[in-house]
Amino acid sequence: MNTRSTTKRPKTKKSAPKRTTKKSALKKPAPKKPAPKKPTSKRTTKKRATKKHRAGKQKQRPSGKRIAYWLAALLLWGGIALALVVGYIALGLPDTSKLPLQLRSPSISLLARDGELLARRGNTGGEAIKASELPSHVRDAVISIEDRRFFHHYGIDVRGILRAGFENLLAGELRQGGSTITQQLAKNLFLTPERSVTRKIREALLAIWLETRLTKEEILSLYLNRAYFGAGAYGIDAAARQYFGKSAKTLSLHEAALLAGLLKAPSRYAPSHDSSAALQRADLVLRAMLSEGYIDAKTAGDAEGDISISMLSGSLDVNYAVDWLAARIPYYLGGQDEDVVARTTLDTKLQRHAEDVIAEAFTRESLRDKDIQVALVAMDVDGSVLAMVGGRDYRESRFNRAAQARRQPGSAFKPAVYLAAIESGFSSHSKQLDAPVSVDGWQPQNYSGHYRGEVTLEEALAHSINSVAVRLSEEVGRKRVIEAARRMGITEELRASPSLPLGVFEISPIELVSAYAPFANGGYIVAPHGITELREADGTTLYKREGSGGGRAVNARELDEMNRMMRKVLEYGTGKQAHLGERPAAGKTGTSQNFRDAWFVGYTAQMLAVVWIGRDSGKPMEEITGSTFPAEIWRAFMLRAHEGMPLRPLP
Repeated sequence: MNTRSTTKRPKTKKSAPKRTTKKSALKKPAPKKPAPKKPTSKRTTKKRATKKHRAGKQKQRPSGKRIAYWLAALLLWGGIALALVVGYIALGLPDTSKLPLQLRSPSISLLARDGELLARRGNTGGEAIKASELPSHVRDAVISIEDRRFFHHYGIDVRGILRAGFENLLAGELRQGGSTITQQLAKNLFLTPERSVTRKIREALLAIWLETRLTKEEILSLYLNRAYFGAGAYGIDAAARQYFGKSAKTLSLHEAALLAGLLKAPSRYAPSHDSSAALQRADLVLRAMLSEGYIDAKTAGDAEGDISISMLSGSLDVNYAVDWLAARIPYYLGGQDEDVVARTTLDTKLQRHAEDVIAEAFTRESLRDKDIQVALVAMDVDGSVLAMVGGRDYRESRFNRAAQARRQPGSAFKPAVYLAAIESGFSSHSKQLDAPVSVDGWQPQNYSGHYRGEVTLEEALAHSINSVAVRLSEEVGRKRVIEAARRMGITEELRASPSLPLGVFEISPIELVSAYAPFANGGYIVAPHGITELREADGTTLYKREGSGGGRAVNARELDEMNRMMRKVLEYGTGKQAHLGERPAAGKTGTSQNFRDAWFVGYTAQMLAVVWIGRDSGKPMEEITGSTFPAEIWRAFMLRAHEGMPLRPLP
């Protein structure tokens, strides 16, 4: 029999069982739900996300040591790169083994062909004066306005550079420079005036080198004796004599301030250019001296008004020619260590005539616009330059339009076209059709707007008919026209385009007039020149011009035809305003597109001259053509230039 063991349990009070449905009894007991979270605002959520982001960032952020490492590496490699660049630039430094310690720069005395002194370049007649020999206010004025920390830097003034940069930043434009007196001296002694970063680095290196070799006294002395003060005056003593007729040793305070003020922009502030601007600049220097403590307010006030500018007599416009000549001397001599006397081909009488007729012409109402400029070159038939004017006023602009400007000659180039045609078998009486013409889709127009039908070459050149010049160029060939121009002496680039015969390339006035010389001298090419002899002050000859120039450019038959045709230009053609009466003369007018350039080039058997009028900007003029003012100026000059000369037929 089976038995069941039982264990007695303590009795507990039983609760009444809950009633459940069959369905609910089959379900598993539901897990306990977590306690509901407290509601959070969007702001709180954002804060938590930001904290997590910052925490992540802090983990990724490099340590201070790592930053220091990369900064040191960057500085090291940057320094190496800078040293390499500076070292490379230093390789191009000029030779400093022979430091020019003479106080004054060598001078060039330029004489006219009759021996009269025209001008001096370099040290223009002043003494070589040490800074210690000058009144203290002269030195103080220069230092106050040019380099106030001159005695406290070693060639480069870092503080001055930062100050200038800050002032320029505030002004929004370049108003101040950071160059020291030593840097300016380095540029004057060894470098060119080009504006480039490379040149500035070389200038700084040379300035430091100068500071190691010279005392401050020596640097200041060299600077004052070599600086340019305007009006052709190099050196402070030359400037004192030029503007005040006295030695720099006797300059008053205000005079010293005026000269110191010129150093920033000699051409702009020179009394010869603008006396009021020079005086305003002098007052600025006085204020700088007051600010630096060199003078007190009473001294500055007393100084004003004690100045009397007495410019040396003589025209400044001759400086256009003098500048051109002085720039050519190094080609003959190379480096210059001693004073040089140069005898030139300039004729002082003709130079005055050129300046006078231009001054008279520019009193005319149509030429009073100051934007309109002028150039004139007079030349002997052998290429010797007799007179040169490069602008309406040297005080206003030193740019020499006679030698430096490149402008379109327009119809003044047509003699080369007609020469090529004559050499190809045409004559002055050959006929050509003046009618509309088209070349490769290009259709030139006559200046008059009219067409004459069949005309002779003589008539076509006299009236400067464009259609005939283009037809001739196409018939004989553009290359042949270029060859003729080359033989005449034109060296500018010439493109063999359909518009070539209308002078659409650019050329300087001096080169254009020299190209006409073969027609005046019997057919020989010339090179324009102005120096005949160079010698030292003791008379030792350094250079002497010999020879008469180039070979034959035009043969006798062609020369006769060309002179016959170009004489008609003055007799009844576009150059009637240039007619010289009984004196045989020939020439050609020229007007470029839209009245931008107006020319007259002409000659006699004794002399040639060219006159150009235009704007530096190239903007059109009010219908000024070669047949108007250029022809009139040319005639006025040539009549005066030939006074007393015998009448001679053209070759």
